Amino acid sequence: MRIDILTLFPEMFKGPLDESMIKIAKKKNLLDIRVHNLRKWTSDIHRTADDKPYGGGSGMIMKLEPIYMALVDIRREDGEGRVILLSPQGTKLKQHTAKRLSKEGHLILICGHYEGVDERVRALINEEISIGDYVLTCGELPACVLVDCVARLLPGVLGDPNSVETESFEHGLLEYPQYTRPRVYKGMKVPDVILSGDHKKIDEWRKKEAVKRTKEKRPDLFRRKSDKKKC
Repeated sequence: MRIDILTLFPEMFKGPLDESMIKIAKKKNLLDIRVHNLRKWTSDIHRTADDKPYGGGSGMIMKLEPIYMALVDIRREDGEGRVILLSPQGTKLKQHTAKRLSKEGHLILICGHYEGVDERVRALINEEISIGDYVLTCGELPACVLVDCVARLLPGVLGDPNSVETESFEHGLLEYPQYTRPRVYKGMKVPDVILSGDHKKIDEWRKKEAVKRTKEKRPDLFRRKSDKKKC
């Protein structure tokens, strides 16, 4: 998969996209990430990529022209690509969204900033995504979240491909409790059933605990799953 990121602050991506599973995915040539400074596509001597909003108001607006020209150049090089604007106005990122995007061959992410983008930019995109109901100073952090969320779903990135199937949100439930050594620490014990070696009982316990945890921590998810069963 190729991911192009259009940003006014390319330095923000150093670190998050060079460590952990992202680093592994790039080493395996499963992921090609290209970070572009939008100022490259400006036309004035000051490399201006933002301006004051028409009609007045506070803050600055990201200009249309640099984004338009960047998309033209990137698409000329590698076909269409699915264009995504990171914005608090977008559809909230869900695991099923990440799974859908992981099947794309090319993503182009536009990082919003300041008071947002010129409204005409929305005519150039395929979809708009938000990572939550809150406002950040920029779209670079949501872009990192989206890249990480999608990249780990690419075939060959995770050491154990089956691990994805048992994670939170995969089946409408949170993940069951997990334990490792030591067996007992300062009076805190690992449940006996986990150590029993009886895989049928372990699976039953895990399913029961996943339901219990979801009901306690995310009743909204639990209700949604219950409603689906009734349909």
